Amino acid sequence: MEFEMELRHLRYFVAVVEEQSFTKAAEKLYIAQPPLSRQIQNLEGELGIALFERGSRPLKTTEAGQFFYQHAVKLLSNAEEVKSMTKRIGLIEKTVTMGFVGSLLYGLLPKIVYMFRQQQPHLKIELIEMSTKDQIQALKEGRIDVGFGRLRISDPAIRRVLLREESLMLAVHISHHLATDSKGTYFADIEDENLFLYPSHPKPNFSTQVRHLFSEHGLDPKNLKEVREIQLALGLVAAGEGVCIVPESAKTIQLPNLIYIPLLDSSAKSPIFMAIRCMDESENIRSLFDCIYQVYDLEGFQYDRASSRHYNASSS
Repeated sequence: MEFEMELRHLRYFVAVVEEQSFTKAAEKLYIAQPPLSRQIQNLEGELGIALFERGSRPLKTTEAGQFFYQHAVKLLSNAEEVKSMTKRIGLIEKTVTMGFVGSLLYGLLPKIVYMFRQQQPHLKIELIEMSTKDQIQALKEGRIDVGFGRLRISDPAIRRVLLREESLMLAVHISHHLATDSKGTYFADIEDENLFLYPSHPKPNFSTQVRHLFSEHGLDPKNLKEVREIQLALGLVAAGEGVCIVPESAKTIQLPNLIYIPLLDSSAKSPIFMAIRCMDESENIRSLFDCIYQVYDLEGFQYDRASSRHYNASSS
């Protein structure tokens, strides 16, 4: 019969070493002495060495036996730690990982996450900045549990919920000729402006969305420059280098000589989507939906909750 070393054999061996007696070890382990002796003999046979000095009273280990004992104690200790941590993670610490596009931090996402933390104190909540496109792949691979983005990216494995449409604004330098019209401006009025778009990668992204909006109006702006992120774009606008289209929530970014004016076209909107796996109907996701609409109610934002009820939002 082939012998396979298991953790229990290490426990038997450690007990014999520490009790310095097969009889006392058998009593400690609540097993009979003959089976214990056989297990130790099998262990020695598997290793091909003697672990105990025969005939010694009290029982003593050989040099190899002492070496094996020290490592057996470490292995058993590690096994207990793994067992304990696995139970703790499984019973206590559940994690919800959220992917988000950076611009949403200037809107209501921080308030939503904070409320979710307060209402679900048993959860560990992690936030990871990533593009909408990367969120879709991360959801499918199980690296995140929910994504917040601005693009209509379709995937049969992902259910996308439109949370609301955010108005777009134009950031300009206070000395810019458009700054005097507090009522706002139109896409057609800024076709020839030096226009900063962000982010510069990866595509598709918010800059892709802005380009599409111009195309929908039959406009073809020539003076476009893509920059890495929204803060850099607005810094350049504040320096008088050009203008930039941003979501309304970005107006919380205040820089000297920088002002924001409304874009009056009816299409000047940026959708905010929440994406989840199609089969995910967990209680945590339902609770997150509730937090989103509680914050919207508190802030007075309009939304259509019917699109998310029972997870029936279109993924097309």
